[in-house]
Amino acid sequence: MSKRKHDQRKQEPQKSVVSKAVTTGFVSGVLWSGIGAFTYFFHFSEVSPASFFIRSFWQNEWTSTWIAEVLGVLAVALISMVTALVYYLALKKLHGMWPGIVYGILIWLLIFLAFNPIFNAVPAWGELSSDTMVTTFCLHVLYGVFIGYSISYEYHDFNQSAK
Repeated sequence: MSKRKHDQRKQEPQKSVVSKAVTTGFVSGVLWSGIGAFTYFFHFSEVSPASFFIRSFWQNEWTSTWIAEVLGVLAVALISMVTALVYYLALKKLHGMWPGIVYGILIWLLIFLAFNPIFNAVPAWGELSSDTMVTTFCLHVLYGVFIGYSISYEYHDFNQSAK
């Protein structure tokens, strides 16, 4: 590493890898659930973030509005901070795209199979359309890869700069 780049790193305050993981979780939650809200709006999916966290618990008129979608995206972002910490604790040392893909698939399976009874506004597994299954599956895989790559890169980069 060049002396100039090394000096620049010394001048910048180092955020901990854990705080970067939490930030990554929040950003990925906003990004991918926001895209999920757009897929719902354009009828690629019959579920949206609001289907899980708003409509499953409240059945009012406002739950069909954009405010409910924004609140659903924020709820996913907060929960994503926890899922990013789980990834950090369990898989941060793994390289490549595959750990993130597997992580995204596991989250998708947990949401649509294990936690489905909690979300009564989300159709059961057998009642989901193929469009919804493919769209949500792809979004969760991308979500997992985003979290996985970001966290493992930061972890390895931090360990390299410490040497």
